[in-house]
Parts: sequence; structure tokens; C-alpha cells
Amino acid sequence: MFNATFMPRFYETDAFGHINNTVVSGWFETAREPVFRIFTPELDIKALSLILARVEVDFVAQIHYGREVSVRTWIERIGTSSFVVCHEASQDGHVVARGKAVQVYFDFALQKSGPLPAKERAVLEGLVQSAQETRT
Repeated sequence: MFNATFMPRFYETDAFGHINNTVVSGWFETAREPVFRIFTPELDIKALSLILARVEVDFVAQIHYGREVSVRTWIERIGTSSFVVCHEASQDGHVVARGKAVQVYFDFALQKSGPLPAKERAVLEGLVQSAQETRT
């Protein structure tokens, strides 16, 4: 499991004084950086062979400006060419958002998905956890 911390910025607030819903997806993507590094340790964007196929976010509670947000990230499951990354954001010890992202291994030269390479698959398998396991 990976952990990241974000300090909400003033410009991320909405008309109601809460953190805008679009910000959470950005935090989740940033929290996936360690997963991206499995495929390209230098985080060379041109060498990253992953695309985002799906993203979902459940907003559980309001997120407030000026108070740190912690994001936990883990792998839920692995398929032939894709895998599901899960996120859980907390503020003041309470879950405020949950999300999932489906990442697909993609061959840009052929413009199609392909099977996950064995080396990267093995690392991902070591990160698979159930939601229940992440709460212990």
C-alpha cells in the first residue's frame, strides 16, 4: 500500500467553501505515481505504457480547506492487460472519498492493449489487498 498527503489549497475550494469535486481525481492520480514507477522507475512519461480506461470517485463527506488529506492507494485486482487501483482519502481521521482507476498496459506503436509484462505483474501482485485488509 502507498500513502500520500495533500494540503488543500485555497483555489481548490468551490462556491460552498469545500474542496471542489474535480480536485479529488487529481489527488488520486498523483497518489498513483508509485504505481507508474513500477513501469518506468524514472517516471519517463514517454516510456510509460499505461493508459487510464476508467475512473470512479465516491464522495463520502465534505473536504475542507486548510486541513491535511491522506490518501491510501493499493491494487485491488489484476487482469490480463489491466489492473484496478483503489484509493481512500481521509481528513481528520474520517473517510471523505473513495475511488478506483482501471489502468491498461498499452502498446502505443501498435495502438492496442497487451498483456502485462511478467516483471511488473509480479510487483503488482505483491500490492494486491482487499478493502478489508486496508482497514486493519
